[in-house]
Amino acid sequence: MAIMIKTPEEIAKMRVSGRALRQVHDAIAPHVVAGVSTMDLEEIAVKKIAELDAKAAFKGYHGYPSALCTSVNEEVVHGMPNAKRVLKEGDVLSIDCGVIIDGYYADAAVTYPIGKVSDHARKLLNVTLHSLEEAIKQCQVGGRLSDISATVQRICEAEGFGVVREFVGHGIGRSMHEDPQVPNFGEAGKGPRLKAGMVLAIEPMINAGGAGVHVLKDGWTAVTNDGSYSAHFEHTVAITKDGPQVLTR
Repeated sequence: MAIMIKTPEEIAKMRVSGRALRQVHDAIAPHVVAGVSTMDLEEIAVKKIAELDAKAAFKGYHGYPSALCTSVNEEVVHGMPNAKRVLKEGDVLSIDCGVIIDGYYADAAVTYPIGKVSDHARKLLNVTLHSLEEAIKQCQVGGRLSDISATVQRICEAEGFGVVREFVGHGIGRSMHEDPQVPNFGEAGKGPRLKAGMVLAIEPMINAGGAGVHVLKDGWTAVTNDGSYSAHFEHTVAITKDGPQVLTR
């Protein structure tokens, strides 16, 4: 495992990418409503990314066709925008996006309720987001990588939710996926020591039911085995001597 340590100058460049990515998410958010297709949201994202003189990190990555991943309801991650996939009241939609500016990546995801959702769906979103925020607090110099993982698992499993094993967070920098992997499960106090200059994409992927998932025939879209809803939140986080800095806030 070769974990890349970023200089303060590199983290500053990643912060530029992170702020741009936040602007992309902010441009999309008002349009995440019933009656809109996931391709409509893709078009908004593509336009905003171009306005920011950024590059879509996902498009073309291992052949992926879009700037966004738009995963609806039981879709966990890597759902592809589709003009025929129209959002309806009670759905949940996770939007994952990445951008590149000046050779540096940022990656972030948000899950939205569409109109009025069930109490269980609302709880799933709230708990998943809470687990991310608590995991970010573990990004302290001298801590262990698995402290992040264990925090997500503890919070989400305590509420009866399933923690996805097949997909994990990751290091990020001049590549979208760098070492180390950042699982959302594990025993605290294990793994590499956290050092200033590490930058991690932390991304709880949590199911309302069981943890099991499988990938559809399209080769991308991962769905829950039991058809339960799934939530996904993600931030790009720099570890510094002054504590965690969320670059995509």
